[in-house]
Amino acid sequence: MAIGLDHDFDAFYTATHRRIISQIYTMTGSLHEAEDCVQEAYARAWQRWATISTEVGSPEAWVRTVATRLAVSSWRKAVNRLKAHHREQPAAEVPGLNPDHIALIAALRKISADQRMAIVLHHYVGLSVEEIAAETGTPTGTVKARLARGRKALAPHLTEFAEGLEKPGAAAPPSAPSQPRRRGI
Repeated sequence: MAIGLDHDFDAFYTATHRRIISQIYTMTGSLHEAEDCVQEAYARAWQRWATISTEVGSPEAWVRTVATRLAVSSWRKAVNRLKAHHREQPAAEVPGLNPDHIALIAALRKISADQRMAIVLHHYVGLSVEEIAAETGTPTGTVKARLARGRKALAPHLTEFAEGLEKPGAAAPPSAPSQPRRRGI
């Protein structure tokens, strides 16, 4: 690889790696898993950097997509291993995270991977429905459905409104998980 391309990749990595690790961590709930997936995604990007830097519209989206796919693949392969690991070892405390963020990550673990990805990309990364559809290769209607179903699935885990959802005329939960609240402290 040419010196200029090395420098370009280094600058790209420096500008984006913390953000992408944070995004993948929010999807997976495991900092270790997020770091592994993101590291592998950057390694793949570096091998193809001459192409990615010139022909891909958003190299950051490319790395995030690869890291997300690696994480989903890992989830599929290791569901039983992860369950056993979480039973054996208490969740590691990550410095700098507030209780609301931890509650959000715990709630995201309880919904499907597709819904989780849509919610994180939309509410945490800030992508539009159309951008999510393009990045994931999914129709916009499917992205909208995943967002709506994901919000509905998250509501009982994030708000004090959960008990009132079954009552007619009860207050509706917030439309987005950006302001999570812990229940029953």
